[in-house]
Amino acid sequence: MIKVAVSGASGRMGQEVLKTVLNAEDTELCAAIDFYNEGQDVGTLLGTGPQGVQITSDLAEALATSGADVLVDFTRPQSVAANTITALQAGVRPVVGTTGMSREDFEQVVDLAQKKRLGCVIAPNFAIGALLMIKFAAEAAKYLPHVEIIEKHHDQKLDAPSGTAVKTAEAILEQRGEFKQGLDVEEEKIEGARGGKMPGGLRIHSVRLPGFVAHQEVIFGGVGQTLTIRHDSISRESFMSGVLLAVRAVMRLEGVVYGLENLLFE
Repeated sequence: MIKVAVSGASGRMGQEVLKTVLNAEDTELCAAIDFYNEGQDVGTLLGTGPQGVQITSDLAEALATSGADVLVDFTRPQSVAANTITALQAGVRPVVGTTGMSREDFEQVVDLAQKKRLGCVIAPNFAIGALLMIKFAAEAAKYLPHVEIIEKHHDQKLDAPSGTAVKTAEAILEQRGEFKQGLDVEEEKIEGARGGKMPGGLRIHSVRLPGFVAHQEVIFGGVGQTLTIRHDSISRESFMSGVLLAVRAVMRLEGVVYGLENLLFE
């Protein structure tokens, strides 16, 4: 059994992870960490009846006392780096779904994971369909280099653009490199109307509205044609097969793997 601690347990993604870990045959929920609902049994939160695991706000203590093998983190951009470092220092393997980690923090995590010889999976998206979208978009960019990304998320998402959009852009840019799009004389009458511009010339547009979960379109333009590659997560259950894949895989890894596609398509 893989003993799993969940950070951000009271959030919408955290609750889905709790249910997934409790229901999987090879995982055991050993700790739940969140500032909200502290002291409450996770079963009360989920409406399943007592599970014998209470929510605590102290991550370091929870990892030290629970015997966790893996920490699954779905928290906030402001805390993800510290949580990941705390886990690695405790000898626990992180599976990170929170986006917004800075380049400096990422490099620190990579260095620590190597020193500790511990696996760590950092994935902007755990939905298998989203990973296929990224793969197909990178292939299409070889033939249709004019491309823009529109990503849509619920209005409680803190970072923009999404980690998935950034990962998609990076995969496209690896294939096409620097490419000049649009007009030199283009004028934004409202600042930001043309979206954010990635190095390499690719633009990303972020939409935040209630009713969305996680959605993305990658739109390619060519002479007399367009191609749209689109993925929609209708519910947060769409991410759970990927979370379990990462939890199982991280037990045999050493060092950081960035992007679940490196496990799925290996």
